[in-house]
Amino acid sequence: MFRFFNFCLLLLISSYGYACKFSNVEFATDFSGGRLAQCQQLSGNKFLLTFNPENTPINDSPWYSFKVTAKQPQTVSIVMEVNDGKHRYQPKVSRDGKHWQKQSFTLDNSKMLLSLSADSQPTWVSGQEVISNVDYYLWGKSLADANIVEQEVIGHSVQERPIYSLAARAGGNEWLVILGRQHPPEITGALAMFPFTETLLGASPLALKFRERFNILVVPDLNPDGVYHGNWRHNVNGVDLNRDWKHFKQPETAAVNDYLTALVAQKQKIAMAVDFHSTHKDIFYSMPHDYGVENPQLVNNWLEALQLAIVNEYPDFQVVQKPGNNPDRGVFKQYIADKFKVHAITYEMGDETDRVFIDKLAVKAANTLMTTMLATQEQN
Repeated sequence: MFRFFNFCLLLLISSYGYACKFSNVEFATDFSGGRLAQCQQLSGNKFLLTFNPENTPINDSPWYSFKVTAKQPQTVSIVMEVNDGKHRYQPKVSRDGKHWQKQSFTLDNSKMLLSLSADSQPTWVSGQEVISNVDYYLWGKSLADANIVEQEVIGHSVQERPIYSLAARAGGNEWLVILGRQHPPEITGALAMFPFTETLLGASPLALKFRERFNILVVPDLNPDGVYHGNWRHNVNGVDLNRDWKHFKQPETAAVNDYLTALVAQKQKIAMAVDFHSTHKDIFYSMPHDYGVENPQLVNNWLEALQLAIVNEYPDFQVVQKPGNNPDRGVFKQYIADKFKVHAITYEMGDETDRVFIDKLAVKAANTLMTTMLATQEQN
């Protein structure tokens, strides 16, 4: 009987949140991006939390995000167990859901163990910082309110969440395309996308000159359903969006394809694309320079310039480029190369890469990309 009553049922407490309630401690996911499948009280202040993927098979990127509160201040010991995967993300904690710091932990085979102080005010525990759909919308709105971009809805997700674009239009017909958040847990890619984009849209002489020639299209949050539900990788149809750029069976990829196709039909020109992601290390996945795209040395020149720009401040950092070509895989960079005959790159930041470095690298990456693209011959 004790065993039965100390298994926590997941109680619905909001449109997207659940709570595991025990006598003195509560675990909740009543926020966008929250994810927790089951809770069990192992002893007075020790709890087992279980996390499940949205469906299988799936990339091994288990996302977890929850809040813990206690009626009386106490130390709570948490054992986190993943089904159909193994832990990838090191835990971060926050008292307000906005400011985060690393949390110490240990691994015991497939289980992650951590202890933290809990009280009546929530403590967030998450695999990475939480960046919600609302955060993206408000960021875009601030740029639109400043008359830097036009913010519009270019489509809707499976669950009818809006997919927003930000467009900065120039006098010419060439477009730089920026994509983000195909995979919900890949937060370090998002942390790079924000300063990268803001540098392109800034008021520096280089940025102003760049925008005299190049239009910029940003789709920062392609998988809003997955972000909302705290999915490990997929949209709510259980599909990896970065494998759907060949057949466009999902509304999210179809929305971007339709938009870009319409641009080209209006005699506009896609010049380059950057897709932001996260993985275990910092790396740039590119198309081979001899693949048959325009300006074949564009990415090589850009990344060489980036290496020179960052080396003085970070002499140990090496820009790693990995060219690849797989026409049947359905990834975004391949789609851009095959359909528009131009370069695209998958910009990957390591899961645990220093956040200050992510920001600095993104600014230098944006500046060197602008310089490199401006050196190419203008398209008519």
